[in-house]
Amino acid sequence: MHIHILGICGTFMAGIATLAKSHGYKVTGCDQNVYPPMSTQLEQLGIKITEGYDSNQIEIEPDIFIIGNVISRGNPLIESILNHKLIYQSGPQWLYENILHNKWVLAVAGTHGKTTTTAMLAWILEVNGLAPGFLIGGIPNNFMISARLPISDKKNSPTFFVIEADEYDTAFFDKRSKFIHYRPNTLILNNLEFDHADIFENIEHIEKHFHHLIRTVPNIGKIIFNNDSLSIKKVLKKGCWSEIEDFSSKGKWTYQKINENELEVYFEKKSQGHLKWDLIGHHNALNALAAIAAAKHVGISSEKAISALGKFKNVKKRMELLKSIKDVNIYDDFAHHPTAIKTTLEGLRNKIGNARIVAIIEPRSNTMKLGKIKNNLLKSLKEADIIFCFSKNLSWDPKILFKNTPNATVMTDIDRLANKIFLSCRPRDNIIFMSNGGFSGLQNKVVQLLKK
Repeated sequence: MHIHILGICGTFMAGIATLAKSHGYKVTGCDQNVYPPMSTQLEQLGIKITEGYDSNQIEIEPDIFIIGNVISRGNPLIESILNHKLIYQSGPQWLYENILHNKWVLAVAGTHGKTTTTAMLAWILEVNGLAPGFLIGGIPNNFMISARLPISDKKNSPTFFVIEADEYDTAFFDKRSKFIHYRPNTLILNNLEFDHADIFENIEHIEKHFHHLIRTVPNIGKIIFNNDSLSIKKVLKKGCWSEIEDFSSKGKWTYQKINENELEVYFEKKSQGHLKWDLIGHHNALNALAAIAAAKHVGISSEKAISALGKFKNVKKRMELLKSIKDVNIYDDFAHHPTAIKTTLEGLRNKIGNARIVAIIEPRSNTMKLGKIKNNLLKSLKEADIIFCFSKNLSWDPKILFKNTPNATVMTDIDRLANKIFLSCRPRDNIIFMSNGGFSGLQNKVVQLLKK
């Protein structure tokens, strides 16, 4: 079987390619603006990538085309596929029919923290011998690959698959959320805010899609939810047919902070163990609670889950320390939404104290480009001492947004921006790049300037 994947370098579709290759399929694909880390992962797997979407790619003659949700009508290759009545399918549908249909699926959904929590949960299962399959929207440093098939060979026991369950739409021909295809036995609902303004009208629209997901969880399954999220509680009130268990500052699962890298985990006010790890921030502590609770649902004790998280190494581009050069720390972070920016900067501030934070943002997600929550962006940067905003292809003018913010600079030229960041640096500074893309190689440009 030969599959050709359109949009193969997206985090989800690269995961599909990885799983298909491991399953024994011949895999090729195409994309544009190819950049690491997914392009590197695919290259290492020997998967050939064609640049662009030329219509003549149908001459490759695969058995089926797998269509990523970045592909829309008018794309020359998809038009050619439709005109010639060739076989095509969405990535999520292919995933369910070929991989997930006979697995115990543990899914992690929510606006923030999906990637990190999915990586945590996969790692807990791995350390405890369950050898799960997984598909994660990033590359976890414990595995160094974003997706793999389950490798458990235990007879008469479930085979587990951990998946990041995204609410974004499935494909141009299937406007349901991707997660509707996964049919989890264990579901984590981390949080819920307005996002993806290009496809959702408002928060109620998103809540409706999350309830569609809840409808697919069997009554022998379990839903683990953040009790601090009003939207998630509204979704559950619409109807729930499965066991539920909460975590938060007031849920069954809670924690007490000991210091920035240590916390005590509690279940129903009883201590479950002491977690000492490399991660920081309240958001990551909640992610840990969710992962521990989900692991318990498949038979892993709290004590063993906490022990596994003590060796958890996070995911690339999640507060990832790239370099320390001349007493300047350089971090890379995904930060696709104002809330994510806020929690990341607050966590960094708690870690570094009074040292300066130089925040460089690229409003690149569709929600950020449309500017529907741009005023929240200004508030989210409160902890930054210096702000740089890279302005490109926006429907709003960030110069207007930041006009009364004296510590903020908006620039459109990536090389001039790199030089400006370099000139602003002092010893003990903490530079953090926040973008859900490659940032046009800005990180490396600044690193090279500092080295010189």
